Amino acid sequence: MPMQSTPQTTVAVIDDDQRVLASLGNLLASAGYRTELFACAEAFFRADPARFRCVITDLGMRPVDGLEVLRRVRAATASLPVIIITGKTDIHPDAWYLAQGAAGFYRKPVDGDELMALIGGLP
Repeated sequence: MPMQSTPQTTVAVIDDDQRVLASLGNLLASAGYRTELFACAEAFFRADPARFRCVITDLGMRPVDGLEVLRRVRAATASLPVIIITGKTDIHPDAWYLAQGAAGFYRKPVDGDELMALIGGLP
C-alpha cells in the first residue's frame, strides 16, 4: 500500500540543480519518504509548510539562498526543521548554521545514511 502524504512522511527539497533534486528525491523515496521538489525558494514559499516533516535546502541559490530560507521558515513556522546542504566553501564554520537554527548542515556530496538518520530522528 502506498504511503500517504503526511507531515510525518513528506520532505521538501529546494535546490536549483536538477540533478541534486532528483538524487535527493530518489534517496528519500528509498527510505520511504515522499518528496516535493522545488527548483527555487520562491516556489517553496508558495506551498503550505504544514504538510512537511522538514525542509532540505541548498545554501547557494539565487535570488533567495538557503540562509534566507532558514530565516523565513524559522520566523513563520519555528517547529519546521530546516537542513542546509552546500557544495561550496563558505566563510562560516558548519556549527554556525546550527547556531542559526538549522537542524543539520551537510557538505555535498551528502552522506545519505547521516541525512536519513537525522530526518528519522526529527520530532
